[in-house]
Amino acid sequence: MRIIPAIDIIDGKCVRLSQGDYQKKKIYSSNPVEVAKKFEDHGIEYLHLVDLDGAKQSRVVNYSILEDIASKTSLRVDYGGGIRSEEDVKVVLESGARQLTGGSVAVKNPKDFERWLTIYGSDKIILGADAKDGKVATHGWQKSSELELDSFVAEWCAKGIEYVICTDISKDGMLDGPSIQLYEQLLQNDETGRLNLIASGGVTTMDDLYKLEEIGCEGAIIGKAIYESTIKLKDLRKFIEES
Repeated sequence: MRIIPAIDIIDGKCVRLSQGDYQKKKIYSSNPVEVAKKFEDHGIEYLHLVDLDGAKQSRVVNYSILEDIASKTSLRVDYGGGIRSEEDVKVVLESGARQLTGGSVAVKNPKDFERWLTIYGSDKIILGADAKDGKVATHGWQKSSELELDSFVAEWCAKGIEYVICTDISKDGMLDGPSIQLYEQLLQNDETGRLNLIASGGVTTMDDLYKLEEIGCEGAIIGKAIYESTIKLKDLRKFIEES
């Protein structure tokens, strides 16, 4: 299972929110590049970079930080937040992202998202399936849709999506464990057999990571647990080496 630390950006700073609430913001670093380098120094190969300004403004905002991280580290970055147009996609990929995550656009403009999937391929395009009470949330988690999470993921897998990042918003930033049952259900319902499910939200301890690996998650995104030191980078290095 891939270990994927998260860096969330607001105003150029590395922050964490609680349950997606922009009013519950904690700043951890004013230098995201240095944070990324620290991850790399501990054997980590992947990074989940979230443009929270972009998610709120419905356009890519912090691409210059992506450029810095991509040029100054060898981390394989997936970028999410504010990707709504073809121009956004080009900016993100040209700025050094290996993959990009689309959530709101897959709900509001599914034809556009499907076109990107066709043009750029399933290895580049990740579906962001963020859930609140079983329904898909959009626009930086500020809005809820009427779409059921299960059917939303199944529909896109049938269209060729292979990578899905699923966040239970109620768990995000709360440090009380991930939604194991939710991920088990999504994996069991995968009729394509090719779903690479990336768990996000609530990962608190190393035991959580072992549980996610056991049920078949392809990756796990870790945010606040690293910044609050409930998971140590040295332990993540060991996990990676053992895997």
